[in-house]
Amino acid sequence: MKKLVALLSFLWLSTAVGQECKVQEGYASWYGGRFHGRKTSSGEVFNKHKYTAASRKYKLGTYLLVKNLSNGQEVTVIVTDRGPRIKSRIIDLSKSAAEKLGFVKQGVALVQIVPLQCALNADGVSEEYHEEVIKDLLNTL
Repeated sequence: MKKLVALLSFLWLSTAVGQECKVQEGYASWYGGRFHGRKTSSGEVFNKHKYTAASRKYKLGTYLLVKNLSNGQEVTVIVTDRGPRIKSRIIDLSKSAAEKLGFVKQGVALVQIVPLQCALNADGVSEEYHEEVIKDLLNTL
């Protein structure tokens, strides 16, 4: 619980210094299986059941809001690894994050990515939205 309080405090009190609030769109893929239990670039052990991501653009430890543009589903992930290796993709998501976005069967999806700090500071963000983000954050710990 202390971790969650510290995490939420950081997200709400910090500003997006050094973090551009630009929306990025492109293709996401997912990984799991043979990578489950291996160390990531951040030093953490990869867990396909957590909401994590691999990104070339965002710093390790960055929280991102990822939206599947074909169905509107969203998930909050933390960047724990570098990738994807396929240049035409902008992010690799853990299997559980891909499940929440609804594209495990397809393997790839067109997504929109925005740093979480930027998404939470946007106008018109509801309390229900914050609650959904908190649920996702708990699945990144």
